[in-house]
Amino acid sequence: MSIQEICRVVECARLGEGLYSITMHASAICEQTQVGQFVHIACGEGNLLRRPISICDWQDGNLRIVFQVKGEGTKWLAARKAGDELDVLGPLGHGFDTAALGAKPIFIGGGIGVPPMLACVKKAAGEGAQPRAVLGFRNKDAVILEDDFKAVCEAFVTTDDGSYARHGFVTDVLKELVGDATGVAACGPKPMLKAIAAIADEAGLPCQVSMEERMGCGIGACLVCACALKAENGETRYGHVCKDGPVFDAKEVEW
Repeated sequence: MSIQEICRVVECARLGEGLYSITMHASAICEQTQVGQFVHIACGEGNLLRRPISICDWQDGNLRIVFQVKGEGTKWLAARKAGDELDVLGPLGHGFDTAALGAKPIFIGGGIGVPPMLACVKKAAGEGAQPRAVLGFRNKDAVILEDDFKAVCEAFVTTDDGSYARHGFVTDVLKELVGDATGVAACGPKPMLKAIAAIADEAGLPCQVSMEERMGCGIGACLVCACALKAENGETRYGHVCKDGPVFDAKEVEW
């Protein structure tokens, strides 16, 4: 059940070009949050629609988000300072089921899909699993949260242009790790998720994917974030990323 909470900013930090991390005091939302969910944040009086942002992590009543500036709303959000207040609705959506991924899960993030996977590896580790993380970025300047992941689990970093760590894609690493894995979870661009789902399916592994879609209301009323899914009879049905997702079983998705 989501709630609306006025949250005080504890810290706003720049992680890279157009990339920011905000930690806010959100005790009520934190009490209900599950990994893979998101919050909907009001970004100034001039921006009518709230902005949906994945929850990166939470602890002791403090919730952390990591986001990329893409427009006026997120530009406003990036300018917040400690002590400022934010109008936040959350937690929203259906998150990851880490227990269903087994003892050796692989968590994969691409670009701004990396942040929500941090809480996932922490939860899996806390459940006694041995998680591994694969993080993909465009280039060296886009790399975020590497140290955070490596503090929890074995983590692999790839860059599209080879300017940092391994040159290549997250799927290259997944193919090497999939042999002894028990499950896969991923968040990022749809083409990446499609490729990951195919690899997991071929290996016979459960796969959960967090879909990225534009959102309006964030609660399933405006229908903007509809996505094509497979019905039990084989026909196409439509779900809403904000309410039915953002996490789906990869076998459900109409790729």
